[in-house]
Amino acid sequence: MNRVADFSAQVAEQAVHWLMEMQQGKLSPRRQLAWQQWLEAHSEHRRAWEHIQRVNQRLRGVASPLAHAALNGPKSGSRRQALKLLLILGGGSAVTWGMREHNPLPSLLADYRSPVGQRRKIALCAGDQLQLNTSSAADVDGAQRLIRLLEGEILLTASQSFEVRTAQGILKTRDARLNVRQFVDRTQVALFEGRVELTANGRAPMLLPVARQLSFTSAAVSDARPLDANSGAWADGMLVAAHMRLGDFLDELGRYRRGQLGCDNKVADLLISGTYPLDDSERILDLLEISLPVKVKRFTRYWVSVEAKA
Repeated sequence: MNRVADFSAQVAEQAVHWLMEMQQGKLSPRRQLAWQQWLEAHSEHRRAWEHIQRVNQRLRGVASPLAHAALNGPKSGSRRQALKLLLILGGGSAVTWGMREHNPLPSLLADYRSPVGQRRKIALCAGDQLQLNTSSAADVDGAQRLIRLLEGEILLTASQSFEVRTAQGILKTRDARLNVRQFVDRTQVALFEGRVELTANGRAPMLLPVARQLSFTSAAVSDARPLDANSGAWADGMLVAAHMRLGDFLDELGRYRRGQLGCDNKVADLLISGTYPLDDSERILDLLEISLPVKVKRFTRYWVSVEAKA
């Protein structure tokens, strides 16, 4: 069994970029020098480059959808994501992948992805727009007007009809603006305007009420309730709290940071209100110490805990 390669996903992306550029034609002297400088800048770069050469050779003899996407996909998008995944997992993993009935890492091969702490806007046809929240992934078929939410959260603003699929059901929209979030076991949807028909797996279709939000699983749909203050606020780069539990607030804030953001049970039920810019989570943590009787302990950059002030 192949072990996971000893280089980061970021370096894997860089190696894939260089490979694809070289396969499009001979590099100019300036680009050749840039590649050489990248290769020699760090031993991690050289390990990734040597590994991708081995992967590229192995792909020729592998019959799997992932290998096919890596070799024959478009110049960008699916092909780059397939190469990157194979590079990280190891070329031999493609054989195992080909024998699997389901893709265990669909978000890595998504048409569109947004990393932790970042948001992304995607222009659709006729002026429609799709926005991805932090750590989100979606497939988009413009011709079929189909969006498949694979991970995270999206905000769709569309005058045309779209079908949004999640793990628990299907949302058919018409001239609508809605927020959809995929949890492990449920989907949460907030409808700001327009018409949306929900078909949860195994249930009859139902119309969602406007200016309401609800959750649904494959077997049940919750009661609709008014939109909360934070519904869709992320699209404007804000985290809005209205008498929110500190524990819940930190759970939301933690989505936009790498690492662990913990909360002591002694302060988890404290209530917080305010509007906070998501692009500066460190500033938000500093403000907590001013507005609440808490102390932020930073063990490392990626391990932070909010505890009761002594």
